[in-house]
Amino acid sequence: MRFFAFFFLFISLSNAHAQDADPEIVALLKEATADKTSFEDPYLAQVWLVDMSTRLQRYAKDPEFRVEFLRSVHREATRADLPPELVLAVIQIESLFDTYALSRAGARGLMQVMPFWKDELGRDSDNLFDMNTNLRYGCTILAHYIKKEKGDLIRALARYNGSLGKTWYPEKVLLAWEKHWFVNKL
Repeated sequence: MRFFAFFFLFISLSNAHAQDADPEIVALLKEATADKTSFEDPYLAQVWLVDMSTRLQRYAKDPEFRVEFLRSVHREATRADLPPELVLAVIQIESLFDTYALSRAGARGLMQVMPFWKDELGRDSDNLFDMNTNLRYGCTILAHYIKKEKGDLIRALARYNGSLGKTWYPEKVLLAWEKHWFVNKL
């Protein structure tokens, strides 16, 4: 009986979110299907990957996976014009780097993307537990919210989390970014 109650709650929550889907985000997600590489300088790529891999080691033990994951984060963050380190902070808070994370509300994967986005795009076969797909959706959505909020990270992060008007979530993300992922660029 609990399963059916949960299932109907999940469907109603998903439908409620789908009705709020911003057409601009839908268009951006559709554009995001083109792949780009993000590292232009091999030396800077190596420095960044080594630094971030060391920081990520406590969450992911396999060094090959860490490099693959970090390349994907960097690629999708760069494509969306986001600092990759901010994306790492969002992932830390959203899923603690669990590719298969599933929230009570039904959000999925690393960046906790709601499945209604697949319906909005007409891409039912997309797997939100797939690392690259999840990063593509999550980075595109976050970048849109930052643009929509005119660069106000507090409001954009709250909007991403569905807690607009509250600061607890943005504060957690910004603290994780500052404490674990921030890179001081000269």
